[in-house]
Amino acid sequence: MENRQRRYTLTLWLAILLSLTLTWSGVGVAGSLEVHFLDVGQAEATLLRGQDFTILIDAGDRGSYDVVHHLARLGVKKIDLLIFTHPHADHIGQGVAVLENFLVEEVWMSGYEHTTKLYEDLLDAILASGAFYHEPRRGQHADLDFTFGDLSLEILHPDKLSSDLHHTNIVIRAIYGDVAFMFTGDAERKTENSILASGVPVQAQILQLGHHGSRTSSGIEFVVAVNPQVAIYSAGVKNDYGHPHPEVVERMIRLGMDLYGTDVNGTVVVYTDGSDYRVEVTKNGGQLQVGGVDLNSATFVDLQRIVHIGPERAREIIALRAIKAFKSLDDLRRVSGLGDKRIREIKEQGIAYVKE
Repeated sequence: MENRQRRYTLTLWLAILLSLTLTWSGVGVAGSLEVHFLDVGQAEATLLRGQDFTILIDAGDRGSYDVVHHLARLGVKKIDLLIFTHPHADHIGQGVAVLENFLVEEVWMSGYEHTTKLYEDLLDAILASGAFYHEPRRGQHADLDFTFGDLSLEILHPDKLSSDLHHTNIVIRAIYGDVAFMFTGDAERKTENSILASGVPVQAQILQLGHHGSRTSSGIEFVVAVNPQVAIYSAGVKNDYGHPHPEVVERMIRLGMDLYGTDVNGTVVVYTDGSDYRVEVTKNGGQLQVGGVDLNSATFVDLQRIVHIGPERAREIIALRAIKAFKSLDDLRRVSGLGDKRIREIKEQGIAYVKE
C-alpha cells in the first residue's frame, strides 16, 4: 500500500511539472509546423503543413507545373485551405491544376474580379471542385474560427474591396504557439500603412517580403513594427524585375535580420515546434547578408561589408567605377591602400565579386 501511494505521488508531481513546463513555455502545441517557401521561379507558393492540416498560399505561375510537382514530392494528398492572395498570374497560375490534382476543402480569395481568362478558369475550377469559398475581411469575422489544428490565422487585410488590385491583396499573420509568420503576397506600402493604421498586432519572427522583394513594399515603418528575425522572399534567378531590389536587401541587412531568397537558396523551409524554429535551404547560397557584393553596382553601405573597405574607400570605388567599370577583383589595385595582401584577404572573405 505504501509503495502504491509513493508511485501515485510521484506520478502526480510529474504531471504537475509537465503542466507548469507547458505553461511557462507558452507553447501549448501538440506537434510541429513546416513552412515551405517553394522555389517556383518568379512566382510565389508557400506550403504550411502541420500534424493535422495542410495550407497552400498562392499557386505559382502559369505555363509551369512546378507547384504540383513540389506538392506531390512532399506527399500532399489533401489541402485543407487554399489561399490566393490576389489574382495575378504569378500567384494563381497553377490554381486550376492544384484543384484538379488534390482534394481541396476550402478556398479563400479577396473577391477582386480580374478580367483574365486565367482568373475565369480558376473560378470555374473552384466551383467544380465543391470546395467551400470564402472572402476574408479584417475585423468582420469575429464569429468565425480561423484555426487549423494548433495554427491560428489572423486576417490583417483587406478590410474592404477597392479598385486597386494590389490593395485588395490578402495579408495573413499565422501564429503557432509562440512563433508567428507574416504572409504578405504582393502587398505594397499603401497596404502596409493601412494595416499599421488599423492597430492590429503585426509582430512576427518570420516575414515574407512583399512583392518578391520589390522597393514598392517592405517600408521601414512596417518592417520595424513587424520586428522579424528572418525575412524571406520569392524571386527568379536573374529575373527581369531586378527582385529583390538592392535598397530592400540593404534595409533588411541594416535591421540585422537573416535574409533568404528562393533565387539564392532554392526552397526555404522553416521548422517550428511552437517555441523555437530553424531555417533550412535546398541550395547552399547562404544568407544574402553574407554574400554577393558586386563592385560595379553595390551601394555605398553594401561596399563597406567588404573587408578593408570603409567609407572613404567605398566612395572611391563608386567614383572609379563611374569612370571605368571593374573587370575583376584584381582591379581593386586602383583603390588607394589596397595591395596584393589586402586584395587576397578580400578574395578569401568571399563576398565581393564582379558581375560578368
